[in-house]
Amino acid sequence: QVQLVESGGGLVQAGGSLRLSCAASGIRFSFYPMGWYRQAPGRQRELVASITSGDTTNYIDSVKGRFTVSRDNAKNTVYLQMNSLKPEDTAVYYCNTHVWARQYWGQGTQVTVSS
Repeated sequence: QVQLVESGGGLVQAGGSLRLSCAASGIRFSFYPMGWYRQAPGRQRELVASITSGDTTNYIDSVKGRFTVSRDNAKNTVYLQMNSLKPEDTAVYYCNTHVWARQYWGQGTQVTVSS
């Protein structure tokens, strides 16, 4: 079965950096798009960054220039490098992919940015 396992979350001060990782298993990783979502308390889950099988990337406006999504197909892993973190980036971050009609999610990793 498909499994996504995240790591790299934590507590950081404003202006700091974190790198999130998501290791995938059970799929031909290189064939599928990957996305990073986040959900803050009381807010809807939102797509933060995505990367296609062809390495095309997209970002929500609020993180452009600060976050970078990348993938290492040999390691079946997608990354989210987060720089210049702001308190409003505080959320649970989730890794996601979809295979036809099915969606798959990681367990989520907490990112907390203090001011």
